[in-house]
Amino acid sequence: MALARFQLIRRLHRSWQPLQTPSISRSYRICSVAANGGISHPSTVTCSYTIKNILDQNAMVSASDHEVSELPVNARSARLMSTSTEKLPRGARQVALKVAMLSPGFVYEPYKPREPISFWQRWFTRSGWKRTKEDAILELKSAYAITRLRKTTGYSKKLFYQHAVRLYKEINTLMAIGDIKSLRKASTEKMYSTLKNELKRRESMWSSVHWELVEPIVSIRTLRARMIAIDKDNLDKAFVQLTIEFIAKQKFEAYDSKGIVVSGDKMKEVLVRDIWVFERSLFHPGAYWRLCARLTP
Repeated sequence: MALARFQLIRRLHRSWQPLQTPSISRSYRICSVAANGGISHPSTVTCSYTIKNILDQNAMVSASDHEVSELPVNARSARLMSTSTEKLPRGARQVALKVAMLSPGFVYEPYKPREPISFWQRWFTRSGWKRTKEDAILELKSAYAITRLRKTTGYSKKLFYQHAVRLYKEINTLMAIGDIKSLRKASTEKMYSTLKNELKRRESMWSSVHWELVEPIVSIRTLRARMIAIDKDNLDKAFVQLTIEFIAKQKFEAYDSKGIVVSGDKMKEVLVRDIWVFERSLFHPGAYWRLCARLTP
């Protein structure tokens, strides 16, 4: 009897103890979006819940939930991705990459002979006045380019003509013997490609050729001078193109694979008129004149 009463009292005592509820802990990975538009590194927030909180509809939100809800998020200024610069490995060096233009790759205002007009038409007609103005502008452009060339490089007309004749002879000789590698230095990149294709076409027709320049040449003159500036704030960063007319006597003869003459005669002198465009940089160290184009006379 006494034992049964003791057990009843023990059960009643246990019923008055507070309910011990197991806690459920879960971790969430969140990314806070900064106001400057970048995404910060992800962080981990642990939220703890109890069964009592879940069953009680009026339970207050835990402190961890409150922290999550108050994360500063600015959706207007947020971006999906942000660029970041990775740190270079130890011992690595940053090297600045400089891209230099070796040639514009085109002829600025190619020379074309202008039709002559009479004295009366030039000075006593409206079209003649317009033509006179255009001619004056063309001459002023040439004079300006020569002035900048002389100021920057110490240009001398006599010395340049001697150099131009040497280039004229050298390039024609290299083409005759088929030395395509040496032509790379004497011409711009675009002109080198043109000469290489021309040489391939010639080799498909003739096995070899003989070319000879009869010196001195008959005449040489400057038809046009143009300057191509690549920086409007620094006119010294420019290229100069000189259009030169050569009138010279040449000897030419072509042979087939058996050495038989198929074209030309090396015993006869032929008067030839060529118009070549030479180009030079005003700002590259050690720049020199190169063949830029060959115009049709």
